[in-house]
Amino acid sequence: METRPYVPWELVSSFMVDVFKAYGVPEEDAKICTDVLLESDRRGIESHGCNRFKPIYLDRIKNGTLLPVTKIDILKETPTTVVMDANNGMGMVASHKMMEMLIEKAKVYGMAGGAIMNSTHYGIAGYWTTMAEKAGMIGISGTNARPSVAPTFGVEPMMGTNPLTFTMPTDEAFPFNFDCATSTIQNGKIEFYARSGKPTPAGLVVTKDGETRTDSAGILKDMRAGNCALLPLGGLGEETGGYKGYGFTAIVEILSAALTGGPFMKALSGKDAQGNNQMYRLGHFFFVINPEFFMGLDTFKKTAGDICRSLRASEKAPGAQQIYTAGEKEYLAWQERKDKGVPVGEAIQKEFIALRDECGLSYHFPFED
Repeated sequence: METRPYVPWELVSSFMVDVFKAYGVPEEDAKICTDVLLESDRRGIESHGCNRFKPIYLDRIKNGTLLPVTKIDILKETPTTVVMDANNGMGMVASHKMMEMLIEKAKVYGMAGGAIMNSTHYGIAGYWTTMAEKAGMIGISGTNARPSVAPTFGVEPMMGTNPLTFTMPTDEAFPFNFDCATSTIQNGKIEFYARSGKPTPAGLVVTKDGETRTDSAGILKDMRAGNCALLPLGGLGEETGGYKGYGFTAIVEILSAALTGGPFMKALSGKDAQGNNQMYRLGHFFFVINPEFFMGLDTFKKTAGDICRSLRASEKAPGAQQIYTAGEKEYLAWQERKDKGVPVGEAIQKEFIALRDECGLSYHFPFED
């Protein structure tokens, strides 16, 4: 049962756009960034929505590791590919431009791929792959990130949480949307636990001595210092398949960096050798596939839908209420929230009020009544 107060979508959107503008982000760019963040909350992915508005974007603009005005340079372009330099601007703005270009190319040539270098956090990867799905195409994307994941048999944070994301059109009310990190948990979820005063579930984080830990705030602090690390999908060692998650994480790291010749792993920490702030210089990759160049969009959508329906109709485990397919829970979250608004916890309420006062805005939020 949700106990947090809801704030109307339009109110939160207008507020976030105005705050971004106050921090120097151009209005059209601010609208893109706000929509990406709120799409996370629409889907129930609260680790990447309002929860990250201040610490990941506004605070980085303030400390100089994220430039509010995004200068996009096209480094290389062919009929089916694009390599882009975001020049340390808003990763969401550069990614939006990239997907617009790739969708147009895939309309003509059937497939298109692109990569961005010198970028910053680009929000949920599923936003970009869904742009392709809305155009009747398949979207694939991934990004590297600051090092927080240990390789199998290791305890040192080397790679990012590195999502590998696919969105595919179906003939149902929602697409097949597989959007998750290649680690057992992502930084944003631990940040969410810390803000909520909740422990991180056991078995997701490994310490230098090979043990697990659950204190969320302490994990965040020690992970920055390299004293603990997240585990790849599959967990610790080989017995539960941790090497598979390790492999997927490494694939995303390689594609994100090698397609652009950009930095990777420890070079993405946001700190220099003396511990001073520096640009993150992340890399992202994107692929768009047009089903019309295969057996047609309608055939693809029906087959994908049939597969999803068959999976959901298969025999359930004892006590299980429902089998889901990727993207279904996000769709259900939106059905629940679309008329209610964004549920906002106490920590974010305080941030909203402080940002409003800092920026000299005149908003009044329902949770103030």
